[in-house]
Amino acid sequence: MSGGSGMERGGDRPLRRALGDFSADRRVLTLGGMAIVTGTAASGTAWILLTLIGLVTNLAWHGRLDTALTSLAGATPGPRMIAIPAIGALIVGVMARYGSEKIRGHGIPEAMEAILIGGSRMSPKVAVLKPLSSAVAIGTGGPFGAEGPIIVTGGAVGSLFAQFFHLSAAERKTLLVAGAAAGMTAIFGTPVAAVLLAVEVLLFEWRPRSLVPVTVGAVTAACWRPALFGAGPLFPFADNPALPWWGLPACAALGIACGLISGALTRALYALEDGFGRLPLHWMWWPALGAVVVGLGGLAEPRALGVGYDVIHDLLAGRMLAGAVVTILVVKAVIWLAALSSGTSGGVLAPLLILGGAIGWLIGLVLPGAHGFWALLGMAAMLGGTLPAPLTGVVFAVEITGDVAALAPLLAATMAAYAVTVLLLKRSILTEKIARRGQHVTREYGIDPYDLTRVEGVMTRAVETLDADLPLAAALAAIEAGAHHAYPVVDGTGRPVGLVSRGDALGWTLEERNGDVAEGSLGERVSDADLAIVHPGDMVSHAIDVMLAAGQGRLPVTDPQSGRLVGLLTRKDLLQVRATVVQAEAERRAFFRRRRSARRAGSGA
Repeated sequence: MSGGSGMERGGDRPLRRALGDFSADRRVLTLGGMAIVTGTAASGTAWILLTLIGLVTNLAWHGRLDTALTSLAGATPGPRMIAIPAIGALIVGVMARYGSEKIRGHGIPEAMEAILIGGSRMSPKVAVLKPLSSAVAIGTGGPFGAEGPIIVTGGAVGSLFAQFFHLSAAERKTLLVAGAAAGMTAIFGTPVAAVLLAVEVLLFEWRPRSLVPVTVGAVTAACWRPALFGAGPLFPFADNPALPWWGLPACAALGIACGLISGALTRALYALEDGFGRLPLHWMWWPALGAVVVGLGGLAEPRALGVGYDVIHDLLAGRMLAGAVVTILVVKAVIWLAALSSGTSGGVLAPLLILGGAIGWLIGLVLPGAHGFWALLGMAAMLGGTLPAPLTGVVFAVEITGDVAALAPLLAATMAAYAVTVLLLKRSILTEKIARRGQHVTREYGIDPYDLTRVEGVMTRAVETLDADLPLAAALAAIEAGAHHAYPVVDGTGRPVGLVSRGDALGWTLEERNGDVAEGSLGERVSDADLAIVHPGDMVSHAIDVMLAAGQGRLPVTDPQSGRLVGLLTRKDLLQVRATVVQAEAERRAFFRRRRSARRAGSGA
């Protein structure tokens, strides 16, 4: 038996992968090609969604056949201000009940859930009903944006396309997220922010195998966007002040304010959702109740209804009075919380931009520079802190405005908001819903410690073995008297030829009691044909794969040249890796400090 082949013996064992920085292979090129198709389809879906929103808006409020997005600022107050949102919400409730419940809400939690526990498989119903329900909800006055629905719809398009091919769950996830990133890019023209959102919210990893295809999908959408929606930033802005020395701390203070308000909005949203859950009505009727609040808010401020892109324009341009900004802030917050908690269909990005922009605009009244500059910082801080996805918030603000010069202030404000929300809230606005369904989500990414540790670092070196030439009766006695659950069996040269457990010994003992004589040597009862081994230089992650494939709880560790046994890797040894990580996180030590005795001696002198 040779120990130098570098391959595990027995069956279809996982082969040792050549060590390197990345695990990507040529499959990433195949997925990149498929992402081009996904990005194209998601871009077309984004155009359909915005067209439907414009069509429903014009039909419901103006009585005309037109697909252009229009503001509701000129909507006439009256009974229809309440009736139109209520009818639209009732239609959404019916679609959700008799179509698919997954179209309720802004949809990003549903996409995350499909990725985490659904094998990245989304149904055709979601791909069709999500844009339809969102168009109805937003077009009839729902205070949402189109970005959440298109992220879900684009993801569904990618997932459906992937399901026509023999792909793994990880590969389906990549195409799902590529579709989501493409949809967001098509709407906002923000390919870099879309990729960052994918990393910070949807992928749950940072690997070339997913990052490259997702980027291909976003860039594909960026190529299609000029033909579908026009070129250039969605909200052009470049009015940056020359900040004084305390300017960046002021940006961080603005971020802290946005973070505190973001935390309050998140808690209020789920408190209201709990309130709807206690109503003695089927959830199909909840959106209509929420829409009544939307309509009442529209009576107070019609511009708070709908997507509100015109409001974002005016906040950045400084074309609003303080009283109007306060009114929009309060009304938009109330109707958004009421509508979203009721389970209607709509997005969160545009409302967060408006709320954050209004907060920044108002704080900017006492700070130097144009109000629009501080509104821009508030938008990024509110977005990055609420999702929470700080890098997405920073780059998103730059891409929708073209204002690269504001990067440092944006970073200060958004990271401050992010710090506040992660300290205040255990769950975000995206993950709380998933947690309430019994799923735990962690948003902290790190390198797997099992990919950093070699077998020789944790294996048991002093191994008790049994000689293959040992008579079977003597072997049974040794196992019965021993303290271990299993023993490697080695030949005369020290090479392992099998593993013997207490269960094996019990079976042989029962055979002897049934009349079979326990004759022969131990080596005759074991075989190395199914024995899986690893080497000291193997990574522990590879050893775990071998354990799972072989069904062995213990692996002999052999020298790769001689094949001699040099150690044993057990499941208990694997826990040492986790213990090392916990210790590194918890143990605090100071390596450079003056001793108290030295200070006392100095003071006495």
